[in-house]
Amino acid sequence: MSFSDLGLAPELLRAIAEEGYADPTPIQKQAIPMVLSGRDLLAAAQTGTGKTAAFTLPILNKLAGAGRPGPRVLVLVPTRELAAQVAESMRAYGRHIKPKVAVIFGGVGINPQIDLLKRGVDIIVATPGRLLDHMQQKTVNLSLIDVLVLDEADRMLDMGFIRDIRKVLAVLPKKRQNLLFSATFNPEIRKLAEGLLHDPVTVDVAPRNTAAELVVQRAHPVDKARKTGLIAHLVKSGDWQQVLVFTRTKHGANRLAEQLERHGITTAAIHGNKSQNARTKALADFKAGKVRVLVATDIAARGIDIDQLPHVINHELPNVPEDYVHRIGRTGRAGMAGEAVSLVSPDERQFFKDIEKLLRKQIPSAPVPGFEPGSPPTAEESARHVAVKLPENVQRHQPQRPQPPGKGGFRHGRGPSQAQRDAERRAGKSRKVH
Repeated sequence: MSFSDLGLAPELLRAIAEEGYADPTPIQKQAIPMVLSGRDLLAAAQTGTGKTAAFTLPILNKLAGAGRPGPRVLVLVPTRELAAQVAESMRAYGRHIKPKVAVIFGGVGINPQIDLLKRGVDIIVATPGRLLDHMQQKTVNLSLIDVLVLDEADRMLDMGFIRDIRKVLAVLPKKRQNLLFSATFNPEIRKLAEGLLHDPVTVDVAPRNTAAELVVQRAHPVDKARKTGLIAHLVKSGDWQQVLVFTRTKHGANRLAEQLERHGITTAAIHGNKSQNARTKALADFKAGKVRVLVATDIAARGIDIDQLPHVINHELPNVPEDYVHRIGRTGRAGMAGEAVSLVSPDERQFFKDIEKLLRKQIPSAPVPGFEPGSPPTAEESARHVAVKLPENVQRHQPQRPQPPGKGGFRHGRGPSQAQRDAERRAGKSRKVH
């Protein structure tokens, strides 16, 4: 089956060919005809299966030549990065249709978004929180929406967006087409689907919690303090040029990025505390090859779409085994082989066993020579202070910062103390010329 067999408009077929795609993926083969027919859809598909095009293409087909006022399509996504990616796909596949697409998310100014919405749009791609802001300010009109897409619905529920989603649903027209995409069909997703979808077609191209077939998985036992040194060793010895590294926390992502930079490896970090501009630039630099390693938290990594990402490293194993499947699904995409490496410290052995139990398979595990648990740090690690960690009961000495000139040493803006005034008076007397 080719794209031309799916009933898509010639303008879309031209754009698909220009993007370099010849054959539809399984999710696209099953979903596109159903969406074109107007049916509601419940689809289980992980990132990397072509799910974005599975709803983007038939939606654009419906908009082609319609000429009706909008906005007519609302796509809700969990993260800023995914919103930007979906909008980019809409514009790329719609280049010969030229739909007006508004990307609505937080972390940036709201006024440019208000201006864009005032000028009229066909499609809104939004995160729930910022869309609610527009609804409260009455700067968005959702009364004409006839297609609603919930993308990565499982992640939106994980992030606590269910109340926001219900507020949005309450103002949408009752008669509309609903498309729900999720990596898994857990009980919460099925409950949401029951209240949202009308006689849906179910498409399941990603059996629950199966790891990508093209991903080679391996693990290395290593002491926690030596994980950074091992990542540097793997990247340098393997001449890896594009590596996505996962950490559990935002602070851990920053710390790891700084340490890898000390090893001479260009690195950037993305997480929720970074500004949207900083996250966009880091991702663009990573895709362009200017940054060799991108360190990310699980939530920040949602929406990262890189067709040929060869390496994923778990600096720390996730607490939830299902998140491991999401992480390694970032590689082995678009028919390309990929590699997922997990660094397992002694305190993470149970996490590792839980992951293997979920996958129903053993992940090959072997120490890297020179980095065996209990072995001393290498000379490079010691030189770069990567493995140095003070005991918790020892606090680093923080030297007092000198007061800037002209401040007079005033405390919290309350003026000089009596002791300071006496000292200044004595200093003034000693400077008199006799």
